[in-house]
Amino acid sequence: MGMDLKGEVALVTGSARGLGRAMAQRLAELGAAVAIHDITPDACAEFGEAKDINDVAARIAANTGAKTVSICGNIADEAQVAAMVEKVEATLGPISVLVNNAGGDIALRGGKPKPNSGLGVPMEDARAIFERNIIGTMIVCRAVCPGMAKRARGSVVNIASGAAHFGVDDGVAYAVAKAGIVEWTQCLAVELRQAGVRVNAVSPGPTKTARFLLTRTIDPKQADESVPLDRYGTPEEVADVVAFLASPAARFVSGQTLLVDGARFTRLYL
Repeated sequence: MGMDLKGEVALVTGSARGLGRAMAQRLAELGAAVAIHDITPDACAEFGEAKDINDVAARIAANTGAKTVSICGNIADEAQVAAMVEKVEATLGPISVLVNNAGGDIALRGGKPKPNSGLGVPMEDARAIFERNIIGTMIVCRAVCPGMAKRARGSVVNIASGAAHFGVDDGVAYAVAKAGIVEWTQCLAVELRQAGVRVNAVSPGPTKTARFLLTRTIDPKQADESVPLDRYGTPEEVADVVAFLASPAARFVSGQTLLVDGARFTRLYL
């Protein structure tokens, strides 16, 4: 059994841009119908990735032949999530693949928290980061996974971060929230094991999304894709791992977190 997703319906949160867009594109290429999501219709225009979410959905449909639908809403709001799931399932059918990608190290009023350390980060920013990451992931799972369990099939892929796996003194709230997603993945995998629903996570390292390239100082050597491993990752490389975990090729894999970082953070354990 390979990476064939024909007949599957995938919801990828935060998929109008960045990593999520690459994931949605890959799942559609493998045959899945895909729901494209972002918090607002024009959020993907911030870094010039698309005009709006409908443009993204139309492009993916044109490129792959897949059915798509676009949905907008805050993943930390239970009522909005319920309405989004209802729209997806009314349009495409029951969700069988869920990718919880939406998140980010973003303060309550935008940008990164300042300061961004454990003892210094404003608590309003820490709460916003927890809502955007672990709480939002939990809410979307709670809206989608009961249906998967009832149908005795489904795959959930939660997006954590390399930062979840080692100590940091900058971006602490984000690292803690992503570490929570790793633990949530393990707990939910145990809970849904008897129902035949798989739950896994992916922890990307630094990856060349539009936001990444435009909001930080880039090391040209690390951006060189001809280098096998000692470089930044690409969204497509992360998307391939998400597609594997979502597919029948990973049919006996559950409760796992895969780092997709070219062994960048492995050396921290040595």
